[in-house]
Amino acid sequence: MSDVIVCRCRDVTLEMVEKAIDEGYKTVEELKRKLRLGMGPCQGRTCMRLLAGILRRKAGLKPEAIKQHKIRPPVRPVPVGILEAEAYEGED
Repeated sequence: MSDVIVCRCRDVTLEMVEKAIDEGYKTVEELKRKLRLGMGPCQGRTCMRLLAGILRRKAGLKPEAIKQHKIRPPVRPVPVGILEAEAYEGED
């Protein structure tokens, strides 16, 4: 069961999460920073729920004790038109 994937975007396994919890990482934010969970293309839409369940089971935390991870938008939004223009630049 150690090869069960928790975060598909970052290839984080259940074994890696449980080891980090055993090392003393007991919050979603700590685990996110250590293992890079939730930092892939899905932005934690799947793995954060799984992580909360693992924390409840492994660390014995109650659901209300588990705070959600911080969602940080991009530093500066980029209009899609700019990206599109760069993709077609030089195709005259």
